Amino acid sequence: MEQSQPQQRRVADQVFQESLDQLEDILQENSTEDEEIPQAQLDTSSLSEVELDQELTNIDLAALEDAVADIEQYLEEKTKTKENL
Repeated sequence: MEQSQPQQRRVADQVFQESLDQLEDILQENSTEDEEIPQAQLDTSSLSEVELDQELTNIDLAALEDAVADIEQYLEEKTKTKENL
């Protein structure tokens, strides 16, 4: 027999709360792992501030270029799909 809507909502709420608890546990584990990183790995004094800025900019630009390429590919596929209809 079908569950009533309030029962379905309670079940969905319970599943959602369990997922939130799992996410919280994962975030706490990651936070603990971040605290355990040796200071030597965090030391950026070997890089000048300009070099560090350039490195971060390059990372961001590469990620941005990838995102733009993904969006363009998605739009092309979507356009082709509409044309075939």
